[in-house]
Amino acid sequence: MLKKTIRQLQKEETRAKILEISYEEFGKHGILSTRMSDIAAAADVSHGTVFAHFETQESLIAAVIEQYGGKIALRTHELSNNCADIRDILAAHLNSIMEFEPFYKRLVMEMSFLPPTAQAVFISIQSAVSFHLSIAFEKEIATGTIIDTPIYLLFNTWIGLVNYYLANENLFAPEGHVIRRYGDVLINHYMRLITVIKT
Repeated sequence: MLKKTIRQLQKEETRAKILEISYEEFGKHGILSTRMSDIAAAADVSHGTVFAHFETQESLIAAVIEQYGGKIALRTHELSNNCADIRDILAAHLNSIMEFEPFYKRLVMEMSFLPPTAQAVFISIQSAVSFHLSIAFEKEIATGTIIDTPIYLLFNTWIGLVNYYLANENLFAPEGHVIRRYGDVLINHYMRLITVIKT
């Protein structure tokens, strides 16, 4: 296997730095409000350097969503491996979001305005999260623990609840920590909605 040249390593490091700075700037200022020149300034590189790695703003946005959205999905996967039931998996999902909350919140708020490629990346990441929840839903529907409802409705209701709180952070947690403040409330409320009441 050929060793990478110093130039190749520098290019990789610069690209990684641009992605990290973009992630931070998107979380602080919004995805669509952040210009390529803003990222160049924050990363302390030239405007041309950003374009050398990402030909368009759309390709940069998609790359950031793929990298950091993928981390959310991977973290959910890692945390879900030790989960015993739906409540545990919901908590794992929230914990994975909490690690990337400012960026994820911007994704939720701006999703319908993002380029199609960025939307497609985010949808594929949501599918990865839904996979873990679906397995738990099917298992607990079969045992009669939760209401027999189509899996997509169970997933969409959960995501809708979480995303509503995140999109309205200024109402629920002006200090900027929605999941930390309301995570247990969201899980408890959702479980009351879907749990079979034994008579």
